[in-house]
Amino acid sequence: MAGVTNIKNQKTMSEKILVYDLETTGPLYYRHAIHQLAGMIVIDGVIVERFDLRIRPHEKAEITDKTLEVGGVTLEQIMAYPHRTTQFNAFIAILEKYIDPYKPEDKFFLLGYNNSWFDNEFLRNFFTLENDESFGCWFWQNTIDVMILATYYLIPDRHRMPSFKQKRVALWLGIPVDESRLHDGMYDLELAYQIYLKVKGPTIDDW
Repeated sequence: MAGVTNIKNQKTMSEKILVYDLETTGPLYYRHAIHQLAGMIVIDGVIVERFDLRIRPHEKAEITDKTLEVGGVTLEQIMAYPHRTTQFNAFIAILEKYIDPYKPEDKFFLLGYNNSWFDNEFLRNFFTLENDESFGCWFWQNTIDVMILATYYLIPDRHRMPSFKQKRVALWLGIPVDESRLHDGMYDLELAYQIYLKVKGPTIDDW
């Protein structure tokens, strides 16, 4: 991609964000597994790449029928996806276009909706399953959790909101929601990013 070398090597570090969403076979990172890893690379506010990796769950993962139903996929579908190692390598190949893992000051901020509790743990375990210890070389430890940002933004309204699910928050903020596309990683991350742009507030440079 044109400009990648400049992004990685310029003296002033860019703001690099990986907006991402996972679909999994259940809620527990140590028992279940990722079957979709969708992402969007944002450099200094500009979307430079989108990707959608479908991943066969690892051999020991439990797979719940309810979770598959919510995600709109079948067991046969996810078991036909490429092996996790193939997709892990594809993921790393995307990251290394924009990050130099040997520079400690060059990392992505992970951004998602409720990712600090859910997605980040699954993503870190994805590295563990591949016996790869480089997670901290790619991502800052402090994550951008859009649900937490939205909590501060919506404190005056929270008592009137029936839930704080991503769909409900988006609608409350006036963001249109296509309910037929919910629980697909690519759509969910786009929704999370739209919420983020609404609630993030000023940066230090704006003060």
